[in-house]
Amino acid sequence: MRILITRTDRIGDVMLSTPVIKAVRDKYPDAYIAFCVQPHAVEIVDKNPYLNDVIVYEKKGKHKNIFGIIRFILKIRRKKFDLALILHPTNRMNLTCFLAGIPRRVGFDRKLGFLLTDKIPHTKQKGQKHEMEYTLDVARRLGIEPEDKRLYMSLHKDTEKEVKKIFASNGINENSKIIAIHPGASCLSKRWPSEYFSELIDKLDKKYGARIVILGGKEDIDNAKVIKDAIKSKVLDLTGKTSVSLLAGVLSKSIFFISNDSGPVHIAVSVGTPVITIFGRKNPGLSPKRWGPLGRADIVLHKDVGCKACLASNCKRYFACLKAISVDDVMEAAGRLT
Repeated sequence: MRILITRTDRIGDVMLSTPVIKAVRDKYPDAYIAFCVQPHAVEIVDKNPYLNDVIVYEKKGKHKNIFGIIRFILKIRRKKFDLALILHPTNRMNLTCFLAGIPRRVGFDRKLGFLLTDKIPHTKQKGQKHEMEYTLDVARRLGIEPEDKRLYMSLHKDTEKEVKKIFASNGINENSKIIAIHPGASCLSKRWPSEYFSELIDKLDKKYGARIVILGGKEDIDNAKVIKDAIKSKVLDLTGKTSVSLLAGVLSKSIFFISNDSGPVHIAVSVGTPVITIFGRKNPGLSPKRWGPLGRADIVLHKDVGCKACLASNCKRYFACLKAISVDDVMEAAGRLT
């Protein structure tokens, strides 16, 4: 049996799909299993012991145009897969698996869903359960009921050494308390105000005497600078300077992690670091019930400010739901974790 699993969206989404990998491996211990991701998510799965191969789909790179798509389809066809599990519905993935001649194609009935052989009703927008459970529904179509639902990411061999080197060069030793902060997010409707983060950092520094590490991607650099310019505390700003594996390594050394609703939340869960996640949006499909952290001790901060309908990034109330979560709310949550 040769099995292809695809998840070609964001880092957090891929992280939430990792239980599927082990579930499929447990069902088919002798199968050849490949996982298809975009380049930014490769490090989440490239050391996964339950996979035989990782296939990189470069949507914004060499697979962007029609010729690139054809080359990608031919690459998949040459691997002669028997089964495809398409965890995130996209026109391209459904079409690719169809044209690659994969006999059985399982996924959600959306985005050229008629090309699938096994269609699962797409009801994710209702937010009736967690995204991880929606993802596992694809495996359940094969008669698999996963026993282990833990998120899984294996750190690269040199990650711990690299983290120690970065910490040592910034005066952080093995006995230092570290609190990680992630003030970025993919859209405005997920971002707690920068000035709140600045106030929070100073309060955390005063209460815990910890070194605060700011994390984020290159797109978060400007926001991190705004936050740093408004604080008195000494911070280590690693925004835009970490790979996904290094990010996981830093999180694994932190006593807890404070973040907006974003992919690093789920990476923190996978390495066992307690999380405080700040949520704003009210839509069922965007809510903590679907996207919240899955760790036992994790805390979600989310306030209903009476909106009849959530317009997310088109909010007419200037993200009142996010502003309703105070710095003291976060400090109180931190106290519950320590």
